[in-house]
Amino acid sequence: MNAVARWARAEWGPLYEAVSVPLVRRRWRAVPMTLAAVCLTSVTQLVQNQAWGYGPVQALGAVRAEDPLGLALLRTPLSLFVPALDLPVWGALAQILLVFGIAELCLGWWRTLVIAYAATLAGTLYARVGIALGPGGPFGLPAADALIVDTGPSAAVVGLAVFLGWRYRAYVTAGAVIVAMVVEVLLKDNLAGKEHLAAIAAVLVLCAVAETRGRTRGPGRRAGGPRPRHGARPATKPRGRRTAHAPGPDRAPQFRSSD
Repeated sequence: MNAVARWARAEWGPLYEAVSVPLVRRRWRAVPMTLAAVCLTSVTQLVQNQAWGYGPVQALGAVRAEDPLGLALLRTPLSLFVPALDLPVWGALAQILLVFGIAELCLGWWRTLVIAYAATLAGTLYARVGIALGPGGPFGLPAADALIVDTGPSAAVVGLAVFLGWRYRAYVTAGAVIVAMVVEVLLKDNLAGKEHLAAIAAVLVLCAVAETRGRTRGPGRRAGGPRPRHGARPATKPRGRRTAHAPGPDRAPQFRSSD
């Protein structure tokens, strides 16, 4: 049991510390972007299930491989927060709350969004490449997949999980996520599974770039490691108070002689 505890501490200890410190200090105020994402996803789910709201949500956030590339890129930001109609919405909300929340605590809100959108965009662009390749190869897709509505946070969640595993050295966890996505494709060869692999590939490229930049900076802080908040002053040695010293043997008091 001690060996398991030591392994868990080595695997998840740095990530736990990075999450717990800001969460204890600020609680829910530490994850405003995550809470906004959960609210936005809930609203889009509610609206798209109304007769009057399905059309606007599809027009603003539904991405298909058959759409013009420019239109798909414009719809991609909102598509991340549009739950898939054939899946339970609580799954998307749980993924956002857990993975986006951890990422925001560790990376900050804007880095979380950059990685999430990079992973989502990689999946969106892969769908076009896969359909162009055709169903004959391992990376190809059937032409019918061009009609599938591609929405939801799953690709972003997978990408963030892999990036966090790399950054905080939880390599077994990151590897388990990758293996699970590969098994998903082997068991169920569909568009969503292959988009997850494309998202992982894009995030691994980001990890490699960050690792290379960290090595070129020298043996200092690892690239992507925890950094002090913007504007925070570096720690300085506290100044000690001046104290009066009693005259010792080497500090004999001097008296002016009066002749």
